[in-house]
Amino acid sequence: MNIRVFVTLKNGVLDPQGRAIHHAIENLGFEGVNDVRAGRLIELDVDPAVTDEQIAEICTKLLANMVIENFEIQRV
Repeated sequence: MNIRVFVTLKNGVLDPQGRAIHHAIENLGFEGVNDVRAGRLIELDVDPAVTDEQIAEICTKLLANMVIENFEIQRV
């Protein structure tokens, strides 16, 4: 079973990578993009018996810094 974990910065946390992307978009001449927030996508291939609670524990202990990041789990 495939799991996707999206890790993003919490609101209010500065995002230098997002700012750099936004600046590059503007330099390319694109208009209308007001803000950019960058994150990570982590894909896991797990046994069907692995629960969402186990995945959440992996996220809180390893994949996301819970002080500044949020995560979202998606089964695909």
